[in-house]
Amino acid sequence: MKHPNPSSHAWFASRRTALAVAALSLAGASPVLWAQSTAPITAVASFSILGDLVRQVGGERVAVSVLVGPGGDAHVFQPNPSQARQVSQARIVFSNGLGFEGWMSRLLNTAGYKGQHVVVSQGIQAQRMEDGDDDHHGHNAHQSDHEEAEAHKGGEATDPHAWQSVSNAMAYVRNITQGLCSVDTAGCELYRRNANTYLAQLKALDTDVRAAWATIPEAERQVITAHDAFGYYAQAYRVRFLAPQGVSTDSEASAKGVAQLVRQIKESNIKALFVESISDPRLIAQIGRETGVEPAGALYADALSPASGPAPSYIAMVRHNTEALTRAVRGY
Repeated sequence: MKHPNPSSHAWFASRRTALAVAALSLAGASPVLWAQSTAPITAVASFSILGDLVRQVGGERVAVSVLVGPGGDAHVFQPNPSQARQVSQARIVFSNGLGFEGWMSRLLNTAGYKGQHVVVSQGIQAQRMEDGDDDHHGHNAHQSDHEEAEAHKGGEATDPHAWQSVSNAMAYVRNITQGLCSVDTAGCELYRRNANTYLAQLKALDTDVRAAWATIPEAERQVITAHDAFGYYAQAYRVRFLAPQGVSTDSEASAKGVAQLVRQIKESNIKALFVESISDPRLIAQIGRETGVEPAGALYADALSPASGPAPSYIAMVRHNTEALTRAVRGY
């Protein structure tokens, strides 16, 4: 029997193709299914900080799109039709919850989304503050009736910024991992491995933040920021934050509240005054003029910076904020 010439490129190519198909058949998969299984899982995250956490867990196996990008303000965000289409095509959607994305339920309805929706703050002990407490309060005017009711149960406003505590961010990562495993069981081992690596980094970050504050007396740990975005950070690391606005940038500071804040800064000799990356700096500048305290820079609360900035990732954001805060409190 005459065999094909082994030197023939066509013969080798056909042999390789046949072997590949045979291998796939033995593995119980067709070439088409194999190609589909290697396509990234499409995920949508509501804002940039959450998008970074999802990418850390998903790695290259998950293609993450972010609705409110770096420098964006999720409190006042209004989705557009192209973002609704983006959501409709996603395998999984991640949101913060706690009333942070007041527009999310309407977006999911508009998109006709029937896939997996993971609220990453699930299981976290939410902080609440009484509406009207020290005139530092606010709510999201763009929330649905249900979401606003949830965020203001019993005359209290829920603080949605739970990620400002690193231990809460670790809970977010666990919820993200569980969500990804639910839609992609084949990738679950990878997601868990990535999550464990990242959780170790977050644990080290938490240790570093505590060490940074350890040498500063608690009585001196007082900071003024634009809006009440650091309540969880305050509780975790025993720092006192005061703000003219409430938990949402969509709220307005009252003249009474600003006057009280100015008086308190003078009486308590507070040295740390910060603008925020997503907030109008004019109010903080006004407070600075009235107190003689120079703003010490910008903090990142609700959004990451662009890649070229000081806070392009969650870990970089927490480190930047902690370094800026401790430096200002010390009077450097």
